[in-house]
Amino acid sequence: MELKGKKVLVVGLGKSGLAAALFLRRRGAQVTVSDMRSAAALAKEIPALLEHGISVESGGHGLLTFRRQDLIIVSPGVPMDTPELVQVKAFGLPVIGELELAAQFLKGSILAITGSNGKTTTTALTGEILAAAGIETQVGGNIGVPVVDLIEKSSDTSWSVLEVSSFQLESTHLFHPRIAVILNITPDHLDRHGSFENYALAKERIFTVQTAVDMLVLNADNPRTAEAAARSTAQVYWFSLENGVSQGAWVQDGQIVFRPSDNGAIEPIVALKDIPLKGAHNVENVLAAVCAARLAGAPVEAIAKAVQAFRAVEHRLEFVATVNGVDYYNDSKATNVDAAAKAVAAFPGCIHLILGGKDKNSNYADLSDLLRKRVKAVYTIGSAAEKIESQIRGLVPIVHCETLDKAVAAAAKAGHPGDVVLLSPACSSFDQFENYEHRGRVFKQLVMDLRDAQGRS
Repeated sequence: MELKGKKVLVVGLGKSGLAAALFLRRRGAQVTVSDMRSAAALAKEIPALLEHGISVESGGHGLLTFRRQDLIIVSPGVPMDTPELVQVKAFGLPVIGELELAAQFLKGSILAITGSNGKTTTTALTGEILAAAGIETQVGGNIGVPVVDLIEKSSDTSWSVLEVSSFQLESTHLFHPRIAVILNITPDHLDRHGSFENYALAKERIFTVQTAVDMLVLNADNPRTAEAAARSTAQVYWFSLENGVSQGAWVQDGQIVFRPSDNGAIEPIVALKDIPLKGAHNVENVLAAVCAARLAGAPVEAIAKAVQAFRAVEHRLEFVATVNGVDYYNDSKATNVDAAAKAVAAFPGCIHLILGGKDKNSNYADLSDLLRKRVKAVYTIGSAAEKIESQIRGLVPIVHCETLDKAVAAAAKAGHPGDVVLLSPACSSFDQFENYEHRGRVFKQLVMDLRDAQGRS
């Protein structure tokens, strides 16, 4: 793709939008950025953009700005049905995302991981396994490092391990992973995609361009994910907690094993007792990472060592502290009901569960059985609180808290030694926080304040 002299518009100035704008400018494009936020809200970003000769349109999108371009790069947070995007696409103007842009310049091989839950843990673990194996590796994408920032250090022999979301995938056309992984597909982002099937099809774009020499790793235990095999032309590998598979990774006799082909020998990889992550869902994540890393060439010894050394990613069932005998866990990344269910299932009971935030057209009644069996009380926060309360009323005691600080205080007051206070909100964070990381950091600080207060008493 030739960019020099091209007029390119970047829509949305999040982390990936900013990285894309600067990359495009370095490649000689005439770059404009358009964002709905005001100039005051973009005060940190605008000076750097102007310094690099990038024009900035703030406070809304101008249709003329869109129509004057040769190419439009849309950030993941910007819906593809934004009116200006719909109109320029009707005129035949190319509209792609930062992932699609970056993938056309990345050297080496791509290992891409998507799914409703577990993406970040699996991506981080896979990257650590490959690095431990001495394989030239970089990790990025939705995990925090924009894909365009990986281009410069990529080489013909490197692997780029990418966490990719449905928002990123829906704007791809030529994105071509050598190894693609779909961890699971459960309802999420229905407010953006409109239906579960639209969301699932966006996930499946991860393998659209794959051929018979590429590899697709799928969760055999998740029905909607398993269905995708019929639409793929790649070599399909499986992972399963429940059953053996023809080729891929599964649990057998208390350990994770791998088989490279239908008639290949079974390779013992690592014992379940040696996996430091909490919860059955994390065993699934390890299974997927083992399968992907083995396909990328990592030897068994390096895989086992990296798995045993791996620790929970921040904001994913992250242990924070024990205060007055109560354990506090930060699972702020649980932004949908399925993720929250997996977090609750990771504990035997005695849970004080903090739920709420911005609703994503979710059904919180899906938590009913787990709430009855394992949760002592639910503490609701955010704009989704009333909906959550209406859907779970009568199952467990509910404390309407509105804000996270009030929820932590109420849970701390009610907790007894041996209990668990779990922030696993089942909602996005955008009603009260900048993002789920911000929410998680606030939670951890509140817990640290409790611990400090205990120490002074």
